Amino acid sequence: MFYVLFVFLALLHLDLDTFYVSVERIINTELQSKPLLVGGTSDRGVVAACSYETRGFGVHSGMPMKMAKELCPEAVVIRGNAGTYSKYSDVVTEIIKEHVPLFEKSSIDEFYADLSGMDRFFGCYKYASEMRQKIIKETGLPISFGLSVNKVVSKVATNEAKPNNQLKIDFGLEKPFLAPLSIKKIPMVGDKTYQTLRNLGIRKVKTVQKMPMDIMQRVLGSNGRIIWKRANGMDNTPVIPFHDRKSISTERTFDRDTIDVTKLKGILLAMTENLAYQLRRGDKLTACITVKIRYSDFNTYSKQLRIPYTSADHILIPKILGLFNTLYSKRMLVRLIGIRFSHLVSGNYQINLFEDTEEALNLYQAMDYVRNRFGGRSVIRASAMGAKTIGSMYNPFNGQPPVVLAHRKQ
Repeated sequence: MFYVLFVFLALLHLDLDTFYVSVERIINTELQSKPLLVGGTSDRGVVAACSYETRGFGVHSGMPMKMAKELCPEAVVIRGNAGTYSKYSDVVTEIIKEHVPLFEKSSIDEFYADLSGMDRFFGCYKYASEMRQKIIKETGLPISFGLSVNKVVSKVATNEAKPNNQLKIDFGLEKPFLAPLSIKKIPMVGDKTYQTLRNLGIRKVKTVQKMPMDIMQRVLGSNGRIIWKRANGMDNTPVIPFHDRKSISTERTFDRDTIDVTKLKGILLAMTENLAYQLRRGDKLTACITVKIRYSDFNTYSKQLRIPYTSADHILIPKILGLFNTLYSKRMLVRLIGIRFSHLVSGNYQINLFEDTEEALNLYQAMDYVRNRFGGRSVIRASAMGAKTIGSMYNPFNGQPPVVLAHRKQ
């Protein structure tokens, strides 16, 4: 006699509500109930997070800080600190790690957990509720969750549950739950896609559910097929416990547009030096480098170059500066510059028998030892001393997603 055991999937999505704002209010209780903006404090800054009190004025994250302050002039503006937010996020991460068999940290304030099979012993919804209450009690941070059979429906459920609440979508009720919602609430539907769908007369998810998949695919390409599936509550994306970074990057927006080439090259040098150190610290090599420039008219240009795998400053810096020289227009004011290392693989720097010296390799080891102890800016080239806020103890290869804040200013 054969017995068949059915185990329903139970995917949990947790989201710390207005995370940066909540952390600032824990640090300073006088900010409670006040309209609050976190992000770049100058007019060039971007809103990284905003409190619910500001949203009635039309403020949202990603908005230019200047516009946000015009819409809500009484708002308190705080620059924010990535290190502080990471510490609070790590506390929440540790609580989740202790309570679930498999979890994914998809951002600094967002998590997925696979509770499949736990219904037989605990009851997934009850267990998730108790874990949520523990997070609130031990950290003081508001957090919401959604529970369903897949990641997409759970994420939408979390957004519907906010602020500081929870919602379970029972098996088989995914389509009815999604049907009355705006199509914009489906993950992957951004402003441009939403406008395209609105032009077709599509406003609610239920309209997409009634459409054949091939029509959506014809209009939106491969993305249309994915959106159709998500609108119908279908998603088989697994919980991924570790994020393997495919690239690392950094960029800086200037408070004032500049044509100071010496300053620009000094910042690029400091960026390259810091990212190369991060590569070596993570035992990584890069085979593709990219330089990006945004001018005062907001036109953005980038140029990339494939190179032999390396993590050495003395190889990367000349190539980065060479890309900059071919890309830069001397008559244009620069608003932003950035670099990116991609095509990353695991490995250590390979010695060039004809060019590298033992002294140079020993120098790298000594500099990295000092940086590991005292920070990324503890040892720098003289020509990079003018660059501010470049260098961090944050390890981009720790398996966690990067901390995303508004662009730092120079």
